[in-house]
Amino acid sequence: MNEPLYGDGAVRRTSLYGSSTENTYAGALSFMRRRYSRELDGVDVAVSGVPLDLATTFRSGARLGPAAVRAASVQLAELKPYPWGFDPFDDLAVIDYGDCWFDAHNPLTIKPAIVEHARTILRSEAKMLTLGGDHFITYPLLMAHAEKYGAPLSLIHFDAHCDTWPDDQPDSLNHGTMFYKAVKDGLIDPTTSVQIGIRTWNDDFMGMHVLDAAWIHEHGARAAVERIGSIVGARRAYATFDIDCLDPAFAPGTGTPVAGGLTSAQALAIVRGLGHVDIVGADVVEVAPAYDHADITAIAAAHVACDLLCLWRQRKAGAPQR
Repeated sequence: MNEPLYGDGAVRRTSLYGSSTENTYAGALSFMRRRYSRELDGVDVAVSGVPLDLATTFRSGARLGPAAVRAASVQLAELKPYPWGFDPFDDLAVIDYGDCWFDAHNPLTIKPAIVEHARTILRSEAKMLTLGGDHFITYPLLMAHAEKYGAPLSLIHFDAHCDTWPDDQPDSLNHGTMFYKAVKDGLIDPTTSVQIGIRTWNDDFMGMHVLDAAWIHEHGARAAVERIGSIVGARRAYATFDIDCLDPAFAPGTGTPVAGGLTSAQALAIVRGLGHVDIVGADVVEVAPAYDHADITAIAAAHVACDLLCLWRQRKAGAPQR
C-alpha cells in the first residue's frame, strides 16, 4: 500500500489521480492542489488561468483573479466537496496547467495567444476549466471550443450584464461586447443559449433567453435548472460564470458590481443542477481581489469552479444526474 503524500502535491504528486494531505495554510497554491503540469496525456480536465484585465470598462484588477481563486481553493481540497460526497480526483484526471502567456504590451496579439493556448489543450481531448481574468477571455475561448466541438455552441452565461452591446471592430478588447461578436461570428446560437442573473439593460439581447435576477428571486434555483435544460436540451454548451452574477454582498471583489444579484446559495444550486447538460468547456471570470473582503469573492469563485469539476466527474462516472 502506498504511503500518503504529505504536502506540496502540486509539485510532488506523480499521479493524475487522487489527493494529498496538505496544511490548508501552506504549500504550493495550484487549483485544489492539483499537479502543475504541461503534460496532457490522459488528462480529463486542464485548469488554467488567463490573467487579463485590459478589456475592463470600470475597475481593473482581474489579472490577479487566477492567483486569488487558486489560493481560495485550498479548503476545497481538504475535504470531499459538499454536497457531492466524493473526491472528484479519484477518477477524474485534473491538472493545473498554469497560466496562458501573452504580451500585455502588444494588445493585438492577445486574442490569438488565448486561442492558441486553448487549441493546445483541446487537441489533447482534455476539457478546459479557465480562471479569469476579465470576461473578454471567453470570446477567444469560444473560438477554440467552436473549432473543436462544432459551431454553433449553446451558451450558459451567468452574469449581471448581457455583454451583447454592439461592437463591429474586430480587434477591440471589450468585456461587454464579446457575445455580440460571438453571435455575429456564428460561435453560439442565441436561440439555444441562456443568460442567468442579468440586471442591466440592453435594447437588444440578440435573441438570448434571459432569466434575469428578478426571475431567479421569484422562481428559484430549481425552476432555473429546468428552464436551462429546456432551452439547451442535448446540445453542446459552453458555461461561463462572471462572478458579478452574484450580488455585491456576496462578491464585492469584481470590476463592475451591480446591486440586486444572486446569492451564493442560489448560484451554486443552479450550477450543481446542470448535470444533465453537455458542458464541453467552462470558465469563471472577473474576480478582482483588490476590491475583495476576507477573500469572499475568490472563495465563491473557487466553489463554482469546484462544482463544475464535480459535474464533469459525475458525467464521466456515469452517476445519476442531480
